[in-house]
Amino acid sequence: MTATIVASRQIDGNTYEIDTDSDRLDIALIHDFLTHHSYWARGISLDTVRRSIAHSLVFGLYRGAAQIGFARIVTDRTTFAYLADVFVLEAERNAGLGRWLIDTILADPGMQGLKRWLLVTSRAERLYRRCGFTDLRAGLHYLERFDADAYGPPVEKAASG
Repeated sequence: MTATIVASRQIDGNTYEIDTDSDRLDIALIHDFLTHHSYWARGISLDTVRRSIAHSLVFGLYRGAAQIGFARIVTDRTTFAYLADVFVLEAERNAGLGRWLIDTILADPGMQGLKRWLLVTSRAERLYRRCGFTDLRAGLHYLERFDADAYGPPVEKAASG
């Protein structure tokens, strides 16, 4: 895929970019974050991360050449989109980059006119509400078929010290 920078901004002398070039992604960084620092994908295999990226619309967030965030969309690009695996590295948080990433994704020209966007979160509800996400409409129910063992046994975080 050709590099497609979809947004750029300067903050405190740093240049930040968001793009949709899957070849630019730091797969090792994404895998490390998901398997060791996320609550939703602990233990996910590198192969599963690669396949999920290959079958999604991806957005990398960069400070200079270094990747510092990520999000992907599972979509038919016509009626429905599911926002998944959104993160900004801890050291880069509290500068509005997560909100900027979500706003950029929602403004993507190829994702306009969708009837429904979905996501699941247990820790970032306020961020997503500020971006226009709400509870399911009255009368709708979120249902799932969940396999807690899909990624294998949980990966323990390495002890520091």
